[in-house]
This record gives sequence, structure tokens and C-alpha cells, in this order.
Amino acid sequence: MTEDTFRMTSHRPYLLRALVQWINDNQLTPHILVDAGMPGVQVPPSAIKDGRVVLNIADRAVMGLEIDNTWVSFAARFSGVSHPVQVPISAVLAVYARETGQGMALPDDIPGHEPSLDDDDTPPDDTPTPDDTPPKPSGGRPHLRVVK
Repeated sequence: MTEDTFRMTSHRPYLLRALVQWINDNQLTPHILVDAGMPGVQVPPSAIKDGRVVLNIADRAVMGLEIDNTWVSFAARFSGVSHPVQVPISAVLAVYARETGQGMALPDDIPGHEPSLDDDDTPPDDTPTPDDTPPKPSGGRPHLRVVK
């Protein structure tokens, strides 16, 4: 099949929902790391540090958490004031448990997926190009040698 005839939806929201459920099932606190510079991110500016924001999405910390195939949305308190939060799935960089740090960085979508935002939304200008990608280390698998 060619890329034109077989298009899949993004796998990122499915991974995000599964990891949040796993973290919750282990009675830990799920946090997401968000690229605050992406189009559509709605968080209080005071929460942004170095262009990113860490959001606690535990049920006890937010109201109305919804993770669908395009958005993470909820209401949360920042400095005692309630704010609506909306984050496109494409802006979520990682999900992890606060207590242990276990989780994962969400991988980029595979070629051939459907766009996660509406067609009239433009992609960010800072999308890395293949030239910006760091080179992978050359060589085979690492190996150990016993030295006496």
C-alpha cells in the first residue's frame, strides 16, 4: 500500500491515555511535559518556564480532564486561581509519574498519519529538519570485556 491510500490516525493520544492510566493504576501522580510554544497551547503564562510547562493531571489536581485524539483539556488552579487549560496532543512531549520519574517521551508520529489539528492550523516554524537531527552513534551493540 502506498502512503496515499493508507493513512492512520496519530498513535500519540493512545500512548498518552495508556501511560496516564498505568500511572494512575499504580497510585502515582501523572505529569505531562508540554511545549508551550506550539500553536493552540492555552496555559497561564506564569506557569511557562523556558518555553515548556509541566502539568499535574492527577484527578485530585484538575477538574474535567479529557484526553481525546486531538486535545488534552481540563481546569486547574494556578496560584489559587482556576484556569482553563487546553493542550494539543502534538504539544505533549512526555508523560511521567512525579514520584518515580517513570514514563516516556512521546515519539513523533509516523509518516502517513492524519494531522492531529484542524487543517487550517499551521505547523510550527521550529519543526526540526533532517539536518537538525543529531547523528546516531555508529557501530554495533555495546559489549563488555572481562579484564583480569
